[in-house]
Amino acid sequence: MTGHGVLAELEEARAGSTGRATGAELAARFPPRVPLSSWPVARTSREQVLARVLAAPFALANDLSQQTRRQGVLTVLAWLQAQPGNTWQERWAASGAETVPDWRDLAAAWRARRLGGPVPGQRPPHAAPGLMVLICADVVRPSLSWLAGFAPARRGLGEEMARTRDSAAFAELTAMCQGGHVGSQTRQTALLRIALIMAAKGGDVADVLVGDCLELLEATVQAGVTLHGGANSPLFYQLLRARGGFPASAPAALRVFSGRGQPAAAQLIGRYGIQCRPVRDLLVDYLAERQPSLDFSSLNNLAYHLGKLFWRDLETHHPGISSLKLPRDVAAAWKQRVMTRTTTTLTPQGRPVQAAQPRLNGRSILTTVRAFYLDLAEWAEDDPSRWGPWVVRCPVTATDASHKKDRSRRKSRMDQRTRERLPVLPALAAFAGRQQQAAAELLSAAQATTPAGLFTAAGQTLRRSVMKTRTTGRIWAGDPGTSTGKRRDLTFEEHRAFWTWATVEVLRHTGIRIEELTELSHHSLIQYRLPTTGELVPLLQIAPSKTDTERLLPID
Repeated sequence: MTGHGVLAELEEARAGSTGRATGAELAARFPPRVPLSSWPVARTSREQVLARVLAAPFALANDLSQQTRRQGVLTVLAWLQAQPGNTWQERWAASGAETVPDWRDLAAAWRARRLGGPVPGQRPPHAAPGLMVLICADVVRPSLSWLAGFAPARRGLGEEMARTRDSAAFAELTAMCQGGHVGSQTRQTALLRIALIMAAKGGDVADVLVGDCLELLEATVQAGVTLHGGANSPLFYQLLRARGGFPASAPAALRVFSGRGQPAAAQLIGRYGIQCRPVRDLLVDYLAERQPSLDFSSLNNLAYHLGKLFWRDLETHHPGISSLKLPRDVAAAWKQRVMTRTTTTLTPQGRPVQAAQPRLNGRSILTTVRAFYLDLAEWAEDDPSRWGPWVVRCPVTATDASHKKDRSRRKSRMDQRTRERLPVLPALAAFAGRQQQAAAELLSAAQATTPAGLFTAAGQTLRRSVMKTRTTGRIWAGDPGTSTGKRRDLTFEEHRAFWTWATVEVLRHTGIRIEELTELSHHSLIQYRLPTTGELVPLLQIAPSKTDTERLLPID
């Protein structure tokens, strides 16, 4: 399938009505491969491993680079060999490498005890490339959760896996992206994710299962990692599905890859460790009753206001409290606390200083609590046995929850920010335009220059870097005056500069909000033909956000 076919299938999947299963249902239907502790390569001896990883395709053509890589492999093998276990995978698991912030500290401590040379804590050189070679050679298979959460383990893994294992399949996937005009950053991230699955599960590209993809997305979300394209970018899965090999029942709709689903009301309240069980159950029932009329963001905020800022705060300052009927002094103290927040700053001498500042949304919290009490009173008329025992006097009066002054203060703050920033808007737009133009000129000049050649563009003279390994089409350059200076990724610089300029231009020409900007796609561009003259008028469709209405903006 061509790259255009991949993009077409992506849009078809987005628009389709199938694939509404939750992450848990899909995980049951498509289980991932079970991690193994032993396989033929993992059972080989140290000499056999060295013979494998120091020969083609793992060896590098550059002698100096190969020498440093060999040193790293020897270091990692020596450290693993000192761990208990019958296979290299068992030794990796026994080392505890995946339970510490950086596994190289364990190797450094072992080396210090054994040799007495390096200072404890000084990491052995080239250990990370050495481990990467062993992973690509299928000697060890770290877990997906560790690979997703430990950034140094991912560095260079996609390119090396494509070079040493199943090169033909990676070349085919790359061609599918290039044919569909997928950006280099997005393509690299998609191929990296496929490489992560192969590193953790073994095998080639054709061996990847739907369950493996689900497990990777779950691990990425749990690790809190944000790669280019977002934590749940579906391109890597769509490439695998378009290439063939997945069963016919494999889901096509991409929104199914969104983790295990949204947490329930009990989970939202359970985050805050409420001690009083009856009140905790009441808050859970209240959220469940309100859930059909709220989106998840609003429900989450409601749980935070009632569970964290209201009841948990009361339990912290008044241990043992178990009734919604608050004494006047307790209610007054809570309202005072909720209207302020404590911030910590450092003095010039480095000493922390705490200060109380007004909470900008304090009135909204009071309104939420007042609505909670009033809802209980209203619902008790229809279901007195369920809600009646909780009906008490509301500690928040109508005057407390009045937003009249807050609205005027908020409008004043917004107008002041606009007055402060408006004079520098032309300077910001001009700067973004100059940066985008300079980055584009540098990248264009570098592409027209052979490796190791000099080029001048945007007032800068750089030397295009000679890359020892394939870099998925990226262009690097450095200072021509030194060979050890920091290299620059001109491809990424141009990518970042373009989207920075595009973001600034769209915001200043349309006046839309940030969240509306992030929801724009090519489907937002529509056209209208004037019935009198036949002229086409391009329009930008702004999707409604919460209570806002849909808008159509004429554009040039």
